[in-house]
Amino acid sequence: MGCPSMTQSQIDYSDVQGLVRFGYKRMTEASYVLLRIRDVGAARSWLGAAPVTTAVAVDPPPATAMQVAFTAAGLKALGVADAVLSDFSSEFLAGMTEDSRSRRLGDEGNSAPSQWAWGNSGSVPHLVVMFFAEPGRLETFVATSTGKAWNDAFDVLRSLDTGDLGGFEPFGFTDGISQPQLDWEQQRDVAGGQIYYTNVAALGEFLLGYRNEYDKYTDRPLIDANARSAGLLPAEDAPEKKDVGRNGTYLVMRDLRQDVRSFWQFISRKARGDSAEIDKLAASLVGRTRTGDPLVPIQKEEIPGIGPQPDQIRQNQFTFDQDPTGAGCPFGAHIRRANPRNADYPGHPTGLARLLAMAGFGPRGFRDDLMSSVRFHRILRRGREYGPGLSPSDALLPAPPADPERGLRFVCLNANISRQFEFLQNAWVMNTKFSGLTGENDPLLGNRETTSGRPGADNFTQQKDDGLGCHVSGLPQFVTVRGGAYFFLPSLRALRYFTS
Repeated sequence: MGCPSMTQSQIDYSDVQGLVRFGYKRMTEASYVLLRIRDVGAARSWLGAAPVTTAVAVDPPPATAMQVAFTAAGLKALGVADAVLSDFSSEFLAGMTEDSRSRRLGDEGNSAPSQWAWGNSGSVPHLVVMFFAEPGRLETFVATSTGKAWNDAFDVLRSLDTGDLGGFEPFGFTDGISQPQLDWEQQRDVAGGQIYYTNVAALGEFLLGYRNEYDKYTDRPLIDANARSAGLLPAEDAPEKKDVGRNGTYLVMRDLRQDVRSFWQFISRKARGDSAEIDKLAASLVGRTRTGDPLVPIQKEEIPGIGPQPDQIRQNQFTFDQDPTGAGCPFGAHIRRANPRNADYPGHPTGLARLLAMAGFGPRGFRDDLMSSVRFHRILRRGREYGPGLSPSDALLPAPPADPERGLRFVCLNANISRQFEFLQNAWVMNTKFSGLTGENDPLLGNRETTSGRPGADNFTQQKDDGLGCHVSGLPQFVTVRGGAYFFLPSLRALRYFTS
């Protein structure tokens, strides 16, 4: 990482792909097309003319959108020089299926890359083209965007369809609730420690070329200025260089198959069919009710980056400080693992206690081991569900022949794959030692199988105020990975540079 510059440039939204700024919620139809480059010249020509949607806000908003991202193999196939490629992150270059990475991510057993439908050896895409559209417009949009030039340039590896469950994910819980707010104006002061949780994140956490939460610039390809690179922006931290990464980011894509019937049938058995107990146990696993309300009280104090809408406040204006024993929201619940909502200094010390904490002294709680400050590990989720909806009551019925798959096309954006997505997945979701717990991992996403010398983790603990807990055992594998890859989502300038 380099040293930050003394000045900051105003963001050029026309150079940023719109997915970073917008979730395209009004565009409820989407398709992610995984491609291999057939003809380099034709691919450059199509990509150079592709109507990639930018982050510029327009009124009325567009009815369709297109985004493009590349794997490391795709950039190489496109002809990007090795000297440029080598300066991308090592995680991006190695890919998601490198053996040790698979173990850390929990991609073993039935979720091992050898079992994937795409993304493993022989089926790694070169790029993904993401199509979004308002209802009834997707088919025409895809047809008019592809055609002969597309067919000359690419081979379609797989088209990933998506669904619209009206704001709910396949298990039946309200989705897309908690997202970090990007500091587009670059006003956030990241110097020193953060005593209280905030939902505002430094721009450099999600866009390369800007200061991150460490007040540094994440490493990315910086190249000499010449005629070919003239269209690229200069690097803020090295103005004599052109910044290939600036206004781009890394896109993580994972196909997650959700066994909705197994989820609700297991909960029904444990709750002995009692509807109230079914809802209670399901909410405990997630950490929220099905309507999205957290299992801890909403605090009166405002949290930066939350609100101002009543639903946003009701569902997100909270931390876990008001539930220190986990009696409200269990320590191992999905939302605790995905976002522990803590700050740099547990307990919010002040005065001398704060100075001691900043110096690395003072007592630490038994749950602080892996609960590192969340501001260094946020991700921006942009995924879509797939498959038909299935209500909890219908999920209790036997599966019909050819029961369709259901799941999530998980997509997230982050500037540092290792520190953000991989840390969250390894240290919080898959780790069996979390927040003082042992023998448990994420009750929704966790891998239950005993692999690589790691014991299975099929338990879940519901804490109580008296310090005792109710243990739920025998959790099935609710989510299985069916494919995945790391992509680079370039700026519009970088896309033109790659295709020139």
